[in-house]
Amino acid sequence: MTEDFHRIRRLPPYVFAEVNQAKAKARAAAEDIVDLGMGNPDSPTPPHIVAKLIEAVQNPDTHGYSASKGIPGLRRALAGYYARRFDVELDPETEVVATLGSKEGLANLAAAISSPGDTILVPNPSYPIHQFGFIIAGASVRSVPHTPDETMLQALDRAVRHSVPKPTALIINYPSNPTGLMAELDFYREIVAFAKKHEIFVLSDLAYAELYYGDRVPPSILQVPGAKDIAVEFTSMSKTYNMAGWRMGFAAGNRRLISALTRVKSYLDYGAFTPIQVASTAALNGPQDCIDDMRKLYRERRDVLVKGLKQAGWDVPVPEAGMFVWAEIPERFRALGSVEFSKLLLAKAKVAVAPGLGFGEHGDTHVRIAMVENTHRIRQALRGIRSFLATDNGGPVAAADSAPAELVKE
Repeated sequence: MTEDFHRIRRLPPYVFAEVNQAKAKARAAAEDIVDLGMGNPDSPTPPHIVAKLIEAVQNPDTHGYSASKGIPGLRRALAGYYARRFDVELDPETEVVATLGSKEGLANLAAAISSPGDTILVPNPSYPIHQFGFIIAGASVRSVPHTPDETMLQALDRAVRHSVPKPTALIINYPSNPTGLMAELDFYREIVAFAKKHEIFVLSDLAYAELYYGDRVPPSILQVPGAKDIAVEFTSMSKTYNMAGWRMGFAAGNRRLISALTRVKSYLDYGAFTPIQVASTAALNGPQDCIDDMRKLYRERRDVLVKGLKQAGWDVPVPEAGMFVWAEIPERFRALGSVEFSKLLLAKAKVAVAPGLGFGEHGDTHVRIAMVENTHRIRQALRGIRSFLATDNGGPVAAADSAPAELVKE
């Protein structure tokens, strides 16, 4: 009676917990911590979306159970978005289902399509639910490179040839969380051809479709002819419209996968609160100036953050998309690993970041820095980081010895 349940035993300790505990302890001691760890948008939801929510919630007819697959108007609105943005036609009845955020949709689809013993191909590093949704469902995960290029394609070919049984599905996520990498449409063509050849489903996470900062615009895998034969794609209102807490997302594409997800969800929930679905419909159908404003905001933050880190001696890449900087740990601290380095950064610079290990073992040489504070707070974080990097000698022993005792791993 004291053993963990089977599915709980398959889950490793929550990697972010150590940093979160250290962050909570620092704040309890009245320390001012600049939190660039969690990808939680800090801007308000646009006023016209909030106004529609208020209008809908004042109608008592909206207070009952809603539709698990999403109200018809919302599914039509998502289909309209795909038609405008990607020139992709979707049937709102059979090729679209609303989810309680893309995370819930991914997890429930994993439960719907996988069985113990199945193998799922997942990039490493990647967003945790991409692998743990399937691990919770009882499947096994095989890691593949996270770069959308020939390296990944060659690894996929090896995985198919050397996996028994043959993999059931492949997860892809571009723009990527945490790396910010983008994929080209030609890459998606290769993925679709590969998946069709080997009869493998593709689950594409496109949550960051609208967070891009240059001329390259993130495509959808569903733009590839025939992609709907094997692919389903997840999108979200969270980042695009600053609606993270509203928990509204979508799955679109392959009818068999959409049907499976819809059926599982029908047993588990009654859908999001109807006024939230009505407001989400207004967001998709209404003015899109707020998305342009959001891009400008994140671009400004990105430029301040990257420039400041480089001036501090921390050479980081400039992300073309997403809301994160995927930063390789400075060489003199690399032996610490991402968890200990994140705790050291918290103790010395008063800045919280996400340890890369939380996104897979191949992320342990990096930390993820989220652009979720205003430029004033980002500059404050940069001052702390610059001072820390200028004064700490680095190295595993020196860095660990310099950290407060309660932050050092036993």
